Amino acid sequence: MSKRVAIVEDEPAIRENYADVLKKQGYDVQTYSNRTEAMKAFELRLPDLALLDIGLEDEIDGGFELCRELRNMSATLPIIFLTARDSDFDVISGLRLGADDYLTKDIGLPHLTARIAALFRRTEALKAPPETESLIEHGKLCLDLNRFTVTWDKKPIDLTLTEFWLVHALARYPGHVKNRDQLMQESNVVVDDSTITSHIKRIRKKFIVFDSEFDAIETVYGMGYRWLDS
Repeated sequence: MSKRVAIVEDEPAIRENYADVLKKQGYDVQTYSNRTEAMKAFELRLPDLALLDIGLEDEIDGGFELCRELRNMSATLPIIFLTARDSDFDVISGLRLGADDYLTKDIGLPHLTARIAALFRRTEALKAPPETESLIEHGKLCLDLNRFTVTWDKKPIDLTLTEFWLVHALARYPGHVKNRDQLMQESNVVVDDSTITSHIKRIRKKFIVFDSEFDAIETVYGMGYRWLDS
């Protein structure tokens, strides 16, 4: 069955251009021009992946609000921002709201379709039987690869797909330093250094909500990150 991709973009020409490209890739594509229209459809059925612009008609930050609403509806739905806004503030805001990726509209279409395919590979990986034991446990951390759940001291931590696989990449080999390239390879994500940093900051904050002394993710300056057993 074809994967359902929702495009929420208020510029008709841009919206249809993306839709045509993704349809040629075999995706079932639905398009929406504003947040209200999109939410009506999402309340009936969620897509398999959402591609969002930030500014939607008369809502300057409509895409941010839509991302927040979608993330409340599903912790695992892949969400990509595709926008002309490229400030660090907007990128960080998008990732803090739970987006899995943040792309600007100058990205090449082959690169865009590759990023979408990578997110779908990860969702499929969640459904496949794990090659190793389904549980990874280190100290207070427990990752269940079958159920796609993460707990810290038996308290559930809601992570996005990207966040889950980043934690998995680090916790799989405690004490090993993982650089950006290694994290991208093991997490099936293609991002720059600042985006990895933003994801790590967001992951830390989610754990700190339940444990103010959480310090299991160590930054090794100039090298990368590593997971420390607690």
